[in-house]
Amino acid sequence: MIITVASYKGGVGKTTTAVHLAAFLQELAPTLLIDGDPNRSASRWASRGSFPFKIADEKEGVYQARNFTHIVIDTEARPGSADFEALAKGCDLLVIPSVPASLDTDALILTLEAARKLAPNKYRVLMTKVPPLPEQDGPQLRAVLESEGIPTFQAEIPRLKSFEKAASEGVPVFSVQGDPRAKRAWEAYAAAGKEMIAAAKQGATENVG
Repeated sequence: MIITVASYKGGVGKTTTAVHLAAFLQELAPTLLIDGDPNRSASRWASRGSFPFKIADEKEGVYQARNFTHIVIDTEARPGSADFEALAKGCDLLVIPSVPASLDTDALILTLEAARKLAPNKYRVLMTKVPPLPEQDGPQLRAVLESEGIPTFQAEIPRLKSFEKAASEGVPVFSVQGDPRAKRAWEAYAAAGKEMIAAAKQGATENVG
């Protein structure tokens, strides 16, 4: 299974999503995370600690991929149209992280337009950095996405400091010690991971049909 995490907007939790979806898939079968972001955010994260899965840049990943059951690709923010097309067509599921903030609307629209055109049966929006209720930013974004018929994960990734701690320690969030919210943070990505597998299988079936 090949999962691509992409967005035309930075700061939406793209690398955090790639890392934790890879961690989820690693629990099922050998998984490779390809760090295709020029900033090498995932690689820098791993350098401060350790990941339970293999990580490689895009060049090494080409040779490593054959040895793994699952591949997760962390892409650069604002990829060129040709790059986005290649990424979208070459995966089983395109995951588009989106934060509930009005400043990100234009970038989200651009990403969704490209996804609808290039991967109509295999993209899904994952809401990230969702603030707690009674703040309404999360429900409002979900309502807009659903009204437009945009495929969206039911799982939401909460806005928690636990993810910042995980990045500073160089580990997935489930390895963060002394943080009672770390469990909740991981459970959110595990729930998204289960949906991801189902969505990828559904997309593969529709593409074959």
